[in-house]
Amino acid sequence: MNARTVSILGATGSIGTSTLDLIERHPEDYEVVALTAHRDVAGLAAAARRTRARFAAIADPALANDLAEALAGSGTKSGGGSQAITEAAAMESDWTMAAIVGIAGLQPTMAALRRGCAVALANKESLVSAGSVMTRAASASGARVLPVDSEHNAIFQCFDHDEPRRIAKIILTASGGPFRTKSKAEMARMTPAEAVRHPNWSMGAKISVDSATLMNKGLELIEAHHLFPIGADRFEILVHPQSVVHSMVEYIDGSVLAQLGTPDMRTPIAHTLAWPERMPTPCQRLDLAAIGRLEFEAPDPERFPALRLARAALEDGGSRPTVLNAANEAAVAAFLANKIGFLDIAFTVGKVLDRYDPPAPASLEDVVAIDTDARAFAEQAMEVLAA
Repeated sequence: MNARTVSILGATGSIGTSTLDLIERHPEDYEVVALTAHRDVAGLAAAARRTRARFAAIADPALANDLAEALAGSGTKSGGGSQAITEAAAMESDWTMAAIVGIAGLQPTMAALRRGCAVALANKESLVSAGSVMTRAASASGARVLPVDSEHNAIFQCFDHDEPRRIAKIILTASGGPFRTKSKAEMARMTPAEAVRHPNWSMGAKISVDSATLMNKGLELIEAHHLFPIGADRFEILVHPQSVVHSMVEYIDGSVLAQLGTPDMRTPIAHTLAWPERMPTPCQRLDLAAIGRLEFEAPDPERFPALRLARAALEDGGSRPTVLNAANEAAVAAFLANKIGFLDIAFTVGKVLDRYDPPAPASLEDVVAIDTDARAFAEQAMEVLAA
């Protein structure tokens, strides 16, 4: 069997490094075509040398020469800037990991989809912002989207893809984040350092803050709607603090299928990397006897208004998810920079949704324009907060 050719967009982030860990444990099965990173030249160059990648691209064009020097003599070609990232995504490979965080991952992910390869999607923001644009591109090229988020991957494994009419509803589980039991008064005082300290998962700063506000679950709700189009009213969110049951699918006969596992992103990554086969992983095995009990509770929309905003954006459709995502990205960045408070994140998103409602995007260019304008509205809303 020939080695599967792979590319990793966002190779130095948490998803990217976990993907590399799996690939490097099975070097005979995978050939690395391209790797990208945002600004981590040392990490990208080291990964490219270890895997003998054909091409490496750094998003910050000012670091292109540094990357070229770090790769001198390795045989790996390099580039810098957004065009180089898209070039990496467009290179021919069997499988591409789309793990660039935020809307910055949209253009490269679209380039991979247009090639018609298998795209392991870890960038939920792209599908939230440009769901119909991306699904049309995948349909036109024959690309297979393989969800990497633990929740969507769990659904993918339990979902009857041949007969979706048999599905009654989909249940997305949420850990509840680090502030699950905090009052609103306590959350108002929470710092970025506290918000990124997730109790179960090791993730990047942006997704960790989204988990703390539960916006992450709201974005996943919209993403799930595009991946599993059974109707917006047939999705439920359930808080499950142990992060053992990653999501569930309920069938019309009352049966509920669930995918369980320890909270390790290498499990869903491995599922997509080997799909439609399976591969061994070094993940800790699930010991239900040691866990003892599994807990579930309904989310609190009063303490976590991001869920309400996301569901409303999904139900309203059009440009609403694009605006929601852009405003959230801007607000989270401001919170991480200590410019606004934790509760101001959802407040800012709500204000932008109240003020900005453009027509639905019909193209990638439309998505980018709406995203840009929504960020400007978010900056205006946050200036008022800081005044």
